[in-house]
Amino acid sequence: METPCPGQSTEEVGGTWTVERAAGEAADFHARTLSEPVARRVSVLEVLRPALVLGSTQPDHHADGAALARAGVALVRRRSGGGAVLLVPGESLWVDVVVPRDDPLWDDDVGRAAHWLGRAWQAALHELGVGGATVHTGALVASRWSSLVCFAGLGPGEVQVDGRKLLGMAQRRSRAGARFQCTLSRRWEPATLLGLLGLAHEDRARAGEELAAAATGLDLAFPLIVDALLAHLPPR
Repeated sequence: METPCPGQSTEEVGGTWTVERAAGEAADFHARTLSEPVARRVSVLEVLRPALVLGSTQPDHHADGAALARAGVALVRRRSGGGAVLLVPGESLWVDVVVPRDDPLWDDDVGRAAHWLGRAWQAALHELGVGGATVHTGALVASRWSSLVCFAGLGPGEVQVDGRKLLGMAQRRSRAGARFQCTLSRRWEPATLLGLLGLAHEDRARAGEELAAAATGLDLAFPLIVDALLAHLPPR
């Protein structure tokens, strides 16, 4: 079970997955906990206002408080590592997928644990006519900016399209199960994100040039993407 939140509805898909659709604040979604008994669950989460989400180990100075205030963007910290992610209403798709520890999909190896989910996203993209999607099954790939920006690096289970990162994935594990937090954007606009970070002007310009080719977006209706993913999640 998950901590409930406002604007929440649930449904069953094929008797295998419980699907939740909820709207709320990014801080509330990241604060949710897994409580036992854990069961297979998909949460489609819609943020109601923009939020800059820092990884658990990022220092506070990575965010520019004045720029956030001017833009009306909330500052949120998640419990998993990695770089910053910008969530924007209508522009960011956020899907959490939960599996219990006794599920056949569980893997004790953290590096392999997300491979099955990456393959489900890959199949969904293929169904939607998106070619060139690949699942990263190797070790974490870091870059000059990956400690600052999530989409500047590449982790196990994450999905690229034509060599550019489309789907970011963070993993949270407990004794009861695992939660995979998946995000993609309608458009990849690194300048907007970088404008909210505590970077010198010259570093921001350099990062913008390098990050422009690091990732991509998917300008399709989010309900279509979610439906395709649900159709390719493994049954029991």
